[in-house]
Amino acid sequence: MSWLILLMSGVLEAVWATALGKSEGFSRLGPTVVFGVALLASMAGLAYAMRELPIGTSYAVWVGIGAVLTVVYSMATGGESASLLKMLFLGGIVACVVGLKLVH
Repeated sequence: MSWLILLMSGVLEAVWATALGKSEGFSRLGPTVVFGVALLASMAGLAYAMRELPIGTSYAVWVGIGAVLTVVYSMATGGESASLLKMLFLGGIVACVVGLKLVH
């Protein structure tokens, strides 16, 4: 169960990171509210997962998932260019996250 919660918390990290960018310095209400709610839920999930999983593994997985999803979203919406090398390196992060799960 901790791994599932950690995965969802990583997804929420991408949500709050994206909302932070769209909040324009917290001047837009909608994205600011999404940022706050997603941040609290993401941190709560990370804290819950750390009850059973090692801190380093939990944090690496959380950050990896959040980073990959944030970049993929940005590329999909045209905010960032896509390239074969970028996709390869993002795949490497995903492979490392899967590897951490396999060795735990």
